[in-house]
Amino acid sequence: MNTKASLLLLCLMAALSVQAAGDTVFVRTPATPILLDRQDNELMYLRIRATDSRRLDCVQVRFGDETDLNSIESVKLYYGGTDRIRQRPADFFYPVSYIPLHQPGQTRAASPSYSVLKDEVKHPGREVTLKAGLDLFPGTNYFWVSLQMKRSTPLTARLTASLAGAQLDGREAPVSGTGLSTTRRMAVGVRHAGDDGAAAYRIPGLATTNRGTLLAVYDVRHNSSVDLQEDIEIGLSRSTDGGQTWEKMRIPLSFGEHGGLPRAQNGVGDPAILVDHTTGTAWIMAAWTHGMGNARAWNQSKPGMDIEETGQLVLARSDDDGRTWSKPVNITAQVKQPEWHFLLQGPGRGICTTDGTLVFAGQFIAADRTPHACLIYSRDHGQTWSISQPARSNTTEAQVAEVRPGELMLNMRDNRGGSRAVCTTTDLGQTWQEHPSSRSALQEPVCMASLLHVRAEDNATGRDLLLFSNPDSPKRRHRITVKLSTDGGLTWPAAQQVLLDEGESWGYSCLTMIDRETVGILYESSTAHILFQAIPLKDLLGD
Repeated sequence: MNTKASLLLLCLMAALSVQAAGDTVFVRTPATPILLDRQDNELMYLRIRATDSRRLDCVQVRFGDETDLNSIESVKLYYGGTDRIRQRPADFFYPVSYIPLHQPGQTRAASPSYSVLKDEVKHPGREVTLKAGLDLFPGTNYFWVSLQMKRSTPLTARLTASLAGAQLDGREAPVSGTGLSTTRRMAVGVRHAGDDGAAAYRIPGLATTNRGTLLAVYDVRHNSSVDLQEDIEIGLSRSTDGGQTWEKMRIPLSFGEHGGLPRAQNGVGDPAILVDHTTGTAWIMAAWTHGMGNARAWNQSKPGMDIEETGQLVLARSDDDGRTWSKPVNITAQVKQPEWHFLLQGPGRGICTTDGTLVFAGQFIAADRTPHACLIYSRDHGQTWSISQPARSNTTEAQVAEVRPGELMLNMRDNRGGSRAVCTTTDLGQTWQEHPSSRSALQEPVCMASLLHVRAEDNATGRDLLLFSNPDSPKRRHRITVKLSTDGGLTWPAAQQVLLDEGESWGYSCLTMIDRETVGILYESSTAHILFQAIPLKDLLGD
């Protein structure tokens, strides 16, 4: 037999060998964060429709060169069972969520109900073989590869992994799929369902103090995830190491059984936080609702000024870097109009302007029940407060940034849907101008978002930066993305965006600078109720 014929025969035998392996192993790598505080993270999903094959022997996973292998604690292979007889769509890779998001106390490890551990390799090398040794169920079979990182892994670390191969019935199996290798970023679950006995945590706010401490605020929703009116307090977590670790939760705002009514009829929520960079004082603004019989405050708050009639606007302050907090101060009478149904802050963060003015975004429901976004501000470091004219009708949760000295931008949730509304003012909201990007540049599914301006002298790039985060979708709350603009928000180039979490979530987020080179984001994710990540600015610049 000549050389050419021999090569042809070898190729034919190889092809037959692959074919004899039977079915294809389909793989999908999700674009979701890897949590340092989890025992399991979904690294990749595998799907095998057993038609010709009887047994999965093993799979091989390869970690990319940028991955620090010393940061990996273990890699595991789980079997997730089968599925209904009727076939799912081609992009379906799991019968249930393997790590529950909303199940108190069970959010950091694989659910044993749907995850059968087949193999575990601790401290793996660049390529690792995970043995399955499992007879396949006739029909669809689901597997998934889990990853546990060392808790000391830097938040700015990145990891890549791919399915290098799989064996069915003793032979190499064909491998196919989308997202075969995706770069993954680290994260910390600041608050999970069930932490400190609370059913849910929502509505993140985040600020950096003059000492570099991160202050994270959020709703502590004791009974369920529903909005006010309910048993809700404001919680706060501090980090003094850039978000790598977080101190035990504090409660800076709570009303207990005020006025003889139960805790659930004295809820306080939807926090926003700012730091007065002149004095160092931190301020939290929140909405307190009294009574309302467990109905939703957005609909039940009425015209008037008293606590029995309408929601109240309250503040708490800290003069010791967020360690302790004052008793609540009620400023409703200073800023609310009696005919309005409800006045509250835009949750997230406020700002301290270059001239020392403290500014929170606000929102109110007018007499005709049309909502409007606005500003709530103080020119005397929080002693007294004022309110602006509305920026735009039918807008609610907004965030404010000082894009030039004396010029404020208000980026607003717009109930018309599809995209964000944006206005600017040079007189603290007495007059407003619509920004050229309004209702066009930033898509949204009607959700809260975050806006952060970073002056050139305050970041390592030497350029004025405008940062934005939200669910990057016109319809669904998924694809949490951070975007960067270097032209004041006129454009948000695709090369200057980082997708953090493709999964479904409640979608709220808040940004702050950790240091001159790194932006931090606190958000409601698909993997934890309140999640923190650190993103180097160089990753956003796309240079």
